[in-house]
Amino acid sequence: MPPLGVLVHEKSHLCDVNSFCLGKAGTATLAMSEKVRTRLEELDDFEEGSQKELLNLTQQDYVNRIEELNQSLKDAWASDQKVKALKIVIQVRKLVYERIFSMCVDSRSVLPDHFFPENANDTAKETCLNWFFKIASIRELIPRFYVEASILKCNKFLSKTGISECLPRLTCMIRGIGDPLVSVYARAYLCRVGMEVAPHLKETLNKNFFDFLLTFKQIHGDTVQNQLVVQGVELPSYLPLYPPAMDWIFQCISYHAPEALLTEMMERCKKLGNNALLLNSVMSAFRAEFIATRSMDFIGMIKECDESGFPKHLLFRSLGLNLALADPPESDRLQILNEAWKVITKLKNPQDYINCAEVWVEYTCKHFTKREVNTVLADVIKHMTPDRAFEDSYPQLQLIIKKVIAHFHDFSVLFSVEKFLPFLDMFQKESVRVEVCKCIMDAFIKHQQEPTKDPVILNALLHVCKTMHDSVNALTLEDEKRMLSYLINGFIKMVSFGRDFEQQLSFYVESRSMFCNLEPVLVQLIHSVNRLAMETRKVMKGNHSRKTAAFVRACVAYCFITIPSLAGIFTRLNLYLHSGQVALANQCLSQADAFFKAAISLVPEVPKMINIDGKMRPSESFLLEFLCNFFSTLLIVPDHPEHGVLFLVRELLNVIQDYTWEDNSDEKIRIYTCVLHLLSAMSQETYLYHIDKVDSNDSLYGGDSKFLAENNKLCETVMAQILEHLKTLAKDEALKRQSSLGLSFFNSILAHGDLRNNKLNQLSVNLWHLAQRHGCADTRTMVKTLEYIKKQSKQPDMTHLTELALRLPLQTRT
Repeated sequence: MPPLGVLVHEKSHLCDVNSFCLGKAGTATLAMSEKVRTRLEELDDFEEGSQKELLNLTQQDYVNRIEELNQSLKDAWASDQKVKALKIVIQVRKLVYERIFSMCVDSRSVLPDHFFPENANDTAKETCLNWFFKIASIRELIPRFYVEASILKCNKFLSKTGISECLPRLTCMIRGIGDPLVSVYARAYLCRVGMEVAPHLKETLNKNFFDFLLTFKQIHGDTVQNQLVVQGVELPSYLPLYPPAMDWIFQCISYHAPEALLTEMMERCKKLGNNALLLNSVMSAFRAEFIATRSMDFIGMIKECDESGFPKHLLFRSLGLNLALADPPESDRLQILNEAWKVITKLKNPQDYINCAEVWVEYTCKHFTKREVNTVLADVIKHMTPDRAFEDSYPQLQLIIKKVIAHFHDFSVLFSVEKFLPFLDMFQKESVRVEVCKCIMDAFIKHQQEPTKDPVILNALLHVCKTMHDSVNALTLEDEKRMLSYLINGFIKMVSFGRDFEQQLSFYVESRSMFCNLEPVLVQLIHSVNRLAMETRKVMKGNHSRKTAAFVRACVAYCFITIPSLAGIFTRLNLYLHSGQVALANQCLSQADAFFKAAISLVPEVPKMINIDGKMRPSESFLLEFLCNFFSTLLIVPDHPEHGVLFLVRELLNVIQDYTWEDNSDEKIRIYTCVLHLLSAMSQETYLYHIDKVDSNDSLYGGDSKFLAENNKLCETVMAQILEHLKTLAKDEALKRQSSLGLSFFNSILAHGDLRNNKLNQLSVNLWHLAQRHGCADTRTMVKTLEYIKKQSKQPDMTHLTELALRLPLQTRT
């Protein structure tokens, strides 16, 4: 590699102290002050168009930086750090342009990015000329070419036509490079620079290509062939070195090029005997639409190509890549497939075969039916099964699956492709197999519009989901489990047997046994079975026959035996509640009691902290939310004749009483307040809501005095607990909590209690005073509360509130 660091010496006999010239490589880096070093390090991130940092560098600083980069370039190249070397070259090239650009900037003006040569001052022009004069003195052709091409942009400082004059000259200069491989990369670099600094000068690009065509035959000449023999390089290994450079040249030429240019390129390729290397680069560079419309022409040219060094199957692969992006004429489509596949199927090397087959599978899926796709899949299986060749080609096989499912959104058609499932059997590495199954399920969820009961789809997808489920082990990440559960649940929700509810339940039973290690799937199955029971109720309009009654009991039993297998305690609590509600709605009273008892017995197991999205959080607020929902259900649950009055409420209160609450928590009292609301609702002659065909306690007891007496006893017990807790808050640090809870309890009595009762009336007055006693009350809330009481007292049956309002003073803060 030539020393592209443009080896800078401090002084030149051609110009003043501000100009630079070439010197010897390896000049020792001069000592720099810390300030200068800091400034130079900032140049590592130097952005094109920013000259500010260069303005403060002295001549010596600049020389030192170039020398430093020069040494770094040589070290990087010697240690085979090619990327680092390239970055250094690019940085040096930028330094040259930016240094000259900075000379045109002074305190009075700033040179615009799009400037004219007359805007550049004499110092900048002289420095620029010095660079080009010194480059011209380089004797070696290749270094001289690359150094000049790298700073081609600097011609902008000298004349308007400088770049347009230099590009043709540099193009001709490349003709002096004898090695065709070296020359093609030189042309590629010149095209790259030309597109950067003068993209409108297309003629130079074309000239580079045509010159390349004239010298391309050198590859098969004696000089190159003899050199390959000396170096021990085979032609199949040598020729693939050309396409990167050729592709870049062709891409530059084809950018916004007219279709006529492709025709000209094809004709020139024909004149060169349809050289495979050239033909491949043409198909890689030009727009897919251009290639697709001439597919048969290209196939004809491919047939006539000489395969030495560049096999035809690579040409068919390039053609297939274009046809994946653009459609050929409809009349040619079948012939194109046949011609391509005749070549592909004869390939003996599995890797060569699969690289081509993977591309043409998409073309087949796009334009043909499942019959042709099945034929292609069968051929792939035939080629990739011997000697387990598929183990080395999983990425290509995965791409084939993705392309097939991307074009077959009707899964009944997809799974009727005979060779589809045998194709899946080639994915014997578990991690790859699971990824393929995930792709299939993701496509099913996205594209399956209607619920299905197609046995072909169900059997296939059950197999796919089972594969995903069985991959779960102790090391599986939670995110992966969530993803697998989402995909399996998506399948479960899309399965429907219509009115055949028994078949639907059988499917859920089978699914539970297959997916028992994924909790979200079990939760979905429980919800699905509950929904099935409610659909049965809807069909029967609430009047179950003996058969449907037995069926909903089977659904209820399914849920009851599945819930305990779940790990999340609040998941179990909520599902017990939800399933109990479903049982109650279907007149399964004893089963509903069993769900509610199970929920009550589970409450003591609630831990103090629970994991929410990977973070440990206190559980009391979640427990309060659950219990409030539970109380709402208990209102309509009828008492069991053998267990006494309000037996479920009593059991729940015992559990709440024994539960170990946090020391500074008031959740227990908030729960007791909710219990009071429940007991108040239970004392009504007619409850606020009911379940059809279920007699709640208002119907069972009919306002019986013994029932009301038991209810009142429970109310007194709960109120005593609340008051006892309020007493414990009579401490300085807890007075604010005491005030808030006192006012909350007052509002509960106001909303749910009978204030004509003297004891209750007096208690409410005491709570009002307690809320204000220590000056911690929310005065604004208390004002609004008192206004509400006065407003309500004007109602005909609420006159007793008038006296209460008089007993509720508002204290002012001093």
